[in-house]
Amino acid sequence: MRIIPNVSTETFTFSAVLIGYLLIDDMTFNEQNALGNWLMLIAQMLCTNAFYQQVQSERQTPQTSYSKDDTLNMLKKMVSALNTEIENIKKEL
Repeated sequence: MRIIPNVSTETFTFSAVLIGYLLIDDMTFNEQNALGNWLMLIAQMLCTNAFYQQVQSERQTPQTSYSKDDTLNMLKKMVSALNTEIENIKKEL
């Protein structure tokens, strides 16, 4: 089922804003609150389901494990790169 339209991110976001403004005109505060909570419940259910599917997918894919030496070397490279960037910034100032 393809519910999400194939439009730009700006158009997709603007459509949500537009629908929100259209809905608030004809509803009381309590109705707006009830509908908002209902929509948030739907959103939470979708997020939870998608996250759990991602976890299951990750469990089926073998994970690459790094040794302590690999991790230490990677961290040293990151520190070195950060120090280089800091020195470049100091030179520009």
